[in-house]
This record gives sequence, structure tokens and C-alpha cells, in this order.
Amino acid sequence: MTIKEFFSFKGNKLFWWNIIGMGVFVILMIFLILKGLDIYTHHGEGVRVPDVKGMGVNEATLMLRNHDLGAVISDSTYMEDKPAGTVLEMNPEPEQLVKKGRIIRLTINAMNVPLMAIPDVVENSSLREAEVRITASGFKIDSVQYIQGEKDWVYGVKYRGHTLMIGEKVPMGSSLVLVAGDGVDEEDMEMDENPIDQPAEEESATEEEDPWF
Repeated sequence: MTIKEFFSFKGNKLFWWNIIGMGVFVILMIFLILKGLDIYTHHGEGVRVPDVKGMGVNEATLMLRNHDLGAVISDSTYMEDKPAGTVLEMNPEPEQLVKKGRIIRLTINAMNVPLMAIPDVVENSSLREAEVRITASGFKIDSVQYIQGEKDWVYGVKYRGHTLMIGEKVPMGSSLVLVAGDGVDEEDMEMDENPIDQPAEEESATEEEDPWF
């Protein structure tokens, strides 16, 4: 067969069969490549992420494993009203479709209560100012202990009977006792302890007369 006959479009059937064969081959190759990619990437195979928020970290990890998913603790924070180790956040979010074996990142409530320095309120704050600053820092006011001094001026902060130093740390959310002045000065206290003696009643000037007879 000559080249001229091979490229004759009208009467050469072999040319058309070759074109058809090449087309089928290309389509088949594309199909096989796509199929191979699906198999390699597990396309269409996935699981829904279960909601493990509010669970303990061990329970959450077990549930994720039962769904062919992994778990890792990526961060922790502290919430006073949540038990230690409780799952607070997760990524990806619940109900998302992910591939089997996906690692779910968990944020849990801290296992230990973090320590925090008390605000600097000693000898530079009134009682009202100290209460505002301390509660804003996440602590609680248990009571106020009054001592001799300027009224409602803060002289100290105590935790479980221990007087705290500036910058000393205690567990976040602890109840503290404020030591404040009662407004009674030293002179008033001395007067209360040693009251001025009242003048004694005058003795009767009338004396019984001796009998003259």
C-alpha cells in the first residue's frame, strides 16, 4: 500500500479503522488513569466525623478510632465550669466528610488549673478598686478582713490564710481574702481602752452632830 493510498479519505477503510482504534485506545487510557487515581486516593470513600465535644479525651479518642479516625491533642485551655480533659473544640468540625485515617485535632480543657499572679492592689488601691481588679482577673472575693488603718484601704491579700506577695501566683479562680483598714485610728483605740475617769460624787457635807449633852 502506497502512502497516497493510505491517506485517501474516501476509499481507504484501513485509515478509518486506525483512527477509531487510536480513539478507543486514548479513551481507555484516560479511563484507566482516572480509575487508578480513584483507587489510590480512595475517592468516594469517607466517614462522617462524630461529635465528641463534651466528652473526656479518652472517650473521644476511642469513638474516633471506632470510626477509623485518629486523634491528637493540639491545644488546651481552661474553663472553670468544665471537667479537666473535656473536649472543647475539634478540627474538622462534626459531621464533615473526611477520609478514613484522618487525624482529628482536639482542644481540651486543661488537666491542671493554671496558676496566675494576683493583681497588684496592695497599698495602692481602695477596697472597691481591688475587688473590681481581682474579679476581672478571674479570682473570687471570699471575705474582707479589717485591721487598724485608713478606712477601706487595701493592706494585703490572703489565700488560705497565707499573705500573698506581689507577683505571687495562685490557682485561677481561687477565693481570696482582702485585708483592709477599718478607719479607726490609734488615738480612738486608746480612748476606748482607757476611758476618762468620771468625777466621783460629792460626799454629803452633812455630818451627824455629836450630842452636847
